[in-house]
Amino acid sequence: MKSNAWIPSIQDGKWDAYFQKLYGADAVPAQRQRYVHAIRQFVQTFPEHAESPISVFSAPGRTEIGGNHTDHQHGCVLAAAIQLDVVAVVSFRTDRKLRLQSEGYPMDTIDLSRLEAQPSEQGTSAALIRGIAAKLAQNGVQPSGFDAYTTSAVLTGSGLSSSAAFEILLGTIFNEHDNAGAMTPVALAQAGQYAENVYYGKQSGLMDQTACASGGVVYVDFQDTASPKVTAHAVDFARYGYAICITDTKGSHADLTDDYTAIPTEMRQVAAQFGQTELRGVSEEAFYAAIPQLRRSCSDRAILRAMHFFAENRRAGAQAQALESGDMAQFLTLVQESGASSAELLQNLYSASKPTAQEIPLAIAVSKRLLAGAGAVRVHGGGFAGTIQAFVPLAQVAMYTKAMEQLFGEGSCYVLRIRPVGGVEMKEELQ
Repeated sequence: MKSNAWIPSIQDGKWDAYFQKLYGADAVPAQRQRYVHAIRQFVQTFPEHAESPISVFSAPGRTEIGGNHTDHQHGCVLAAAIQLDVVAVVSFRTDRKLRLQSEGYPMDTIDLSRLEAQPSEQGTSAALIRGIAAKLAQNGVQPSGFDAYTTSAVLTGSGLSSSAAFEILLGTIFNEHDNAGAMTPVALAQAGQYAENVYYGKQSGLMDQTACASGGVVYVDFQDTASPKVTAHAVDFARYGYAICITDTKGSHADLTDDYTAIPTEMRQVAAQFGQTELRGVSEEAFYAAIPQLRRSCSDRAILRAMHFFAENRRAGAQAQALESGDMAQFLTLVQESGASSAELLQNLYSASKPTAQEIPLAIAVSKRLLAGAGAVRVHGGGFAGTIQAFVPLAQVAMYTKAMEQLFGEGSCYVLRIRPVGGVEMKEELQ
């Protein structure tokens, strides 16, 4: 369908069921405007495609619900795709050139006839584009060139995985157009991780991409990272009277690389004492029995972080079971326990190099006072700076959001909705 057909079909409400499925009924008017804006910007950016057929794609961000810093030790996590997403308007080309204009950023121009990693692109979106195309090519898929305009509601640095959403968006575009949609969500996630690790130069785990690609709430066991086990859980937190709120504390991520790297490094130091590369391969009983000996070769903090892993790995599974059985009280108790473990054992609420910058502990303390024993609150994601997660009773959401935005600025508190699907092409059958 051409742009001059897409726009009236959206404005006339023909896609409202699609928007409702992805974003919720109350968001339909805003999404109509957003998609029309994206299509108009696409035509303005690429006027030669004014009469070309276009396709529209979307991929969600994610929220981590359980399993803080467990995935890099081949552990288990509980995560969910959310309504905040990246949208792409695409017109495919007959050559192997790719031009991608992300709203607010310089245009990326890629020649897909050269799929080897380019050192000059490391740390850029171009590296992710080329890396994902290369991974699909390794799997026997010939990636097509295209022109695209993207707009994102997953703000960079928001702790909701804007990079993974972008990666799954790209993988979905290639997969739907060049591979008849045959790749599984896990394969798409692995392509995104490959691009991030090998081309972009960031050693990420697989949790973010798996949650974005799968959609809904998923429990993921990474014991075998080549074939992680993904279990879907149908969960409607609003039915239990709660909303998920994420607050961006606006703490600086600058100079925190050493803090993030130290967590998996120290956990692996403990694992190495048992002849393992990750803690998942270590017996918890053997670990606790060996603590006196471990202190001779590992730091106390490394031992505490290993203690967090063993408890948090079990806790992610218990959270999934609580949601499956509808035991919200038990689920919230486990969320609180996760938050306490991250603070006391994992120690990722603030950087030891910046001891006076404690935005996350402040946000958690204020949240607990506001909620007065209701709901639950914990650090969200990598920690040290960034976001907290709160399960807030619906009757308190307006109050809570207002208070957190008074503390950290307008737009800092997101009220999330679980999105039931991962990366998708906008088609009638999805309505």
